[in-house]
Amino acid sequence: MTAPNRNTLWARALADELAEAGVSAVCIAPGSRSTPLTVAFARHDDIHVFSHLDERSAAYFALGRARRTGDVTPLVCTSGTAAANFHPAVIEASQARVPMLVLTADRPPELRDSGANQTIDQEKLYGDSVRWYKDLPEPEATDRKLRGLRTTAHRALAKATGTPSGPVHLNVPFRKPLEPVPVDGDVPPDLSPLAADGRDSRGGRSGAYVQTTRGVPQLDDRELQQVAEALSAERGLVVAGPADPPGVDPEAMAVFAHGTGFPVLADPLSGLRFGGHVRTTPVVGGYDGFLADEAVADWPDPEVVLRIGASPTSKPLRKYLARTDARQLVVDPAAEWREAEFAASDLVVADPSRLAAHVARLVSGPDSSAWRDRWLSADREHWAAVDETDDPFEGRILADVVDLAPDPLTLFVSNSMPVRDLDRFARPSEENVTALGNRGASGIEGIISTALGAGSATTDPLTLVVGDLAYYHDMNGLLALGRCDVDATVVLVNNDGGGIFHMLPIEQYDPPFTSQFKTPHGLDFEATGDLYDLEFECVDGRDAFREAYAESVANSGTQVIEMQTDAEESHRTREALHERVVERVAELD
Repeated sequence: MTAPNRNTLWARALADELAEAGVSAVCIAPGSRSTPLTVAFARHDDIHVFSHLDERSAAYFALGRARRTGDVTPLVCTSGTAAANFHPAVIEASQARVPMLVLTADRPPELRDSGANQTIDQEKLYGDSVRWYKDLPEPEATDRKLRGLRTTAHRALAKATGTPSGPVHLNVPFRKPLEPVPVDGDVPPDLSPLAADGRDSRGGRSGAYVQTTRGVPQLDDRELQQVAEALSAERGLVVAGPADPPGVDPEAMAVFAHGTGFPVLADPLSGLRFGGHVRTTPVVGGYDGFLADEAVADWPDPEVVLRIGASPTSKPLRKYLARTDARQLVVDPAAEWREAEFAASDLVVADPSRLAAHVARLVSGPDSSAWRDRWLSADREHWAAVDETDDPFEGRILADVVDLAPDPLTLFVSNSMPVRDLDRFARPSEENVTALGNRGASGIEGIISTALGAGSATTDPLTLVVGDLAYYHDMNGLLALGRCDVDATVVLVNNDGGGIFHMLPIEQYDPPFTSQFKTPHGLDFEATGDLYDLEFECVDGRDAFREAYAESVANSGTQVIEMQTDAEESHRTREALHERVVERVAELD
């Protein structure tokens, strides 16, 4: 590898090593101090560059790609506040266990704490939100330093995709010249091929400089038997919360459900609510609508609950689990505690897919069809009530999106109400729908960028369901439609403010409810169609929405379909529907 100067050599070595380790794309925000990295990635034949003008959008776009695939899309930015704008996405990646590699360019050490322009303290900038941090040495064209750089690249990827996966931060200082201009004597001619190119000129080494072999946490035979004995019960449940990338194996969970007879309460972000396994697996999706004290007070408690994934979206489900006397086994490969009601009794450190497949062969408890049918009957009552409610409220929009979904579909849902409406109103389906959301820190920033990042990583059609405040927060993310060649159907649910606050007791206190919580904005979003060169249509009524949505997902390009709704009326409809479901379930034998 020849290079005009040490910075160019250093950046080329880093880009080349990441590519050899499997990195195929990178997100870059423009800046001067990061010039060596930008040039190296832009000139690499095996790396696709997604260019973003806004660091926050870039970070969420990379987050979306990793959430969809489980693979790392590195981030590159210049020094200063550019790096700080990555921070919200880094927090989300950490909380949601999404792999991420952040490469922040920096001034050389002597300029730090000196008042130098665009220089901030980037040492451990993201605190405990990263799995690993390293301040790289200044570029130097020596064998040992280059070997160290290549090794660091692999360590960073291994940490980012390890257990638990998450963000890694490499701070990369550069001195001028930053451009690939010749500097006499900067790169000695006697560098070893192994250090300069990552390969042995004798042919004894090719490909990545370091190979990482990764296993997964699993139990030994004795421990598996103990878990199987705990799960050999007549009344059991599987509770699947939002999945960690790249997700849980649906077939393994189907085998477990078949072996135990347990109903599977599947969060829409669990990877188990939708898919072919639903044909033969007792998947329950309406629990958020019927798990109220007055509906299930006479039900026997489950004896055991197997919990996988993050904490469920549904508050009624979380509270139901807290009320039961069941033994609850939380399965987490990272040995972390993700159960905020503190009702679980066991922490099982294992890969959930492998554990389910192995334990399914060992369970020996009675299969209670009456217990399973009780849950499935309640579920049917919920969906029957939803079908009978033809009012064009916000929850109906999510139900229609899933009902009309093409197969396959990548579906991204925003916080705050869209994900909750997806949970309550999206019926389990055999269609291949990959439902995603940012539930790590559950913020509403970066939603558009995350969704478009997810869409860029697959050939599936992409649908984003987003509220008006989240749309407003990340309108600049729409620039990626053209710059990153992504198409999407964007369903904009516009209730003119923070509709979720109608769910809270503060609704009864106005003022300050309207001005300080609901915060109506009165914005007309139609202008974003011209600004970002997309089709924008405001529709009125359920039939018009269904027609517009079906047409959009069947065609190329990007369309924004806006449904203007009344947040308070929608909430009252949710409450009335919930009351009907609870009454019906309470009457079940």
